[in-house]
Amino acid sequence: MNRFLYKANKKVSFGGATTMLIVVALVGQLLGFFRNRLISANFTRLDPGSTDAYFAAFQIPDFFFLTIAAGALGVAVLPFLADRLEKGDRKTVWETISGLLNLLSVVMLVVAVIVFAFARPLLHYVVAPKLDPHQLDQATTIMRIIALNPLLFTLSGLITSVQQAFGRFFFFAVAPLFYNISIIISVYVFKDNLGIVGLGFGAFAGAFVQLLIATLGLWGLGFKWIPKVSIKVGDIKPILQRLPARSIDQGIDSINSIVETNRATLLGKGPVSYYNFATTLMNVPVMLFGTAISTVAFPRLTERLAQGRPDLFHKEFFKVLRLMFWIAMPIVVISYFTRGYLARLLFGDVAPEVALIFGYLTIAILFRIIYSIVSRYFYAQKDTKTPLFVSLFAIGLNIVLVVKLAHPEVYGIAGLALAQSITAAVEVVLLFGIMFIRDRYLLNREFWGSILKVISVTGFSVIGAFIMVSLLPLEITDRGLVTLGVKFTAIASGTMLIHVLMSYLFGLDEPRPVFRKLRQIIFKPIRIQ
Repeated sequence: MNRFLYKANKKVSFGGATTMLIVVALVGQLLGFFRNRLISANFTRLDPGSTDAYFAAFQIPDFFFLTIAAGALGVAVLPFLADRLEKGDRKTVWETISGLLNLLSVVMLVVAVIVFAFARPLLHYVVAPKLDPHQLDQATTIMRIIALNPLLFTLSGLITSVQQAFGRFFFFAVAPLFYNISIIISVYVFKDNLGIVGLGFGAFAGAFVQLLIATLGLWGLGFKWIPKVSIKVGDIKPILQRLPARSIDQGIDSINSIVETNRATLLGKGPVSYYNFATTLMNVPVMLFGTAISTVAFPRLTERLAQGRPDLFHKEFFKVLRLMFWIAMPIVVISYFTRGYLARLLFGDVAPEVALIFGYLTIAILFRIIYSIVSRYFYAQKDTKTPLFVSLFAIGLNIVLVVKLAHPEVYGIAGLALAQSITAAVEVVLLFGIMFIRDRYLLNREFWGSILKVISVTGFSVIGAFIMVSLLPLEITDRGLVTLGVKFTAIASGTMLIHVLMSYLFGLDEPRPVFRKLRQIIFKPIRIQ
């Protein structure tokens, strides 16, 4: 039975798995927007400082999760699981996952105690020194409520990582939806009594439910938990040997977020919330396309290397990279030209600030999407050090830029966004350079020719978006889902249609499946009974 389920899962197509992840991720992002819209409408407008406290409270728990646990999840674990599954060695797979679950559970329980005990000084001296006493109290309470969240997310991440190795993506995609749903419910339940602090209870409940849903995905895989804490079990030792590089990589990214939050609090009440809303908007296409596509591609890439087929690894990586670049370019164009429409539709009264910041973040969208697959080129080869060293340089650059640009007399809060876009571009360029030095046949003439074609096509997309915005301008009186939604949809659809048509005319491979499917639908004969 288990063997049958394993084979069935391995037959899930790349397109099918990617489509599922994109659809579910889209639902998740819509829930996230709805959540932030509720937070903005019920808290930010009335007291911007309260939402600053809410966002600040998550920085330290996220830091511990990303630094200690996240490095062991997904990209660090999957190559080893792929090797074992290719050899049919499930016993070692279960030993490895059980050992990691046990070990990280102990570590994250200690982290929970630290977060709970030192919440106030960490917030006051590290994350948000300019919060007033009332907001500091709110942030401290929220941080203590979610002290166990890093543990819950760690368990969920490991459980869904093993499912990805088996080709099962549904629970990985669906489980996080319940996190946002829980926070949304908490807004309605607690807004009139506990206020912003009530969202902390929603976040904790959401993390717990997410773990329960993720656990359901183990059914049918034959998972056997082994109650033993030891680094000598399974592949834990070699994973832990590669963990520091990946953990530091994740950790310094989190440190960067802490630095940005710290800097934003120095600009007054509200900037922390405005910047978080804008980055949430930026992360939508990154999650929908970058994370979703690379998540599906990664197990396949590791499998090719486990099979001893670097030729197929290169071929599939090249194909995915081109696809993601082709998708990312029109997304950047649409995001820039519709930034005002989106900000007003999703965030209401704080739309001007959010739109300003998001405009500077649109360049980061392109490079964050590309980074999601380029980094996995190295992780699939069990190389966690190269992305780490590049990230160390990039984060150092970002911190310097944040200090220089995020001043009221320079760019203000928009300086954070500009710094992030510059950093994202530098990070990807450096990784591309290292890839080219190591494997000059990977990024060949065909690759650069297709990239130049996509850039040429994007020029037509820019013209199309400009014309659409001119025909459907954002008026001062525009409000509501219908008016703003119709305008945004028209602009986005028109721009994307131009991109697809011009790509087809330029001879790119990426739009061909779209037209092939359309021809099947249009010309498919109808059987008359």
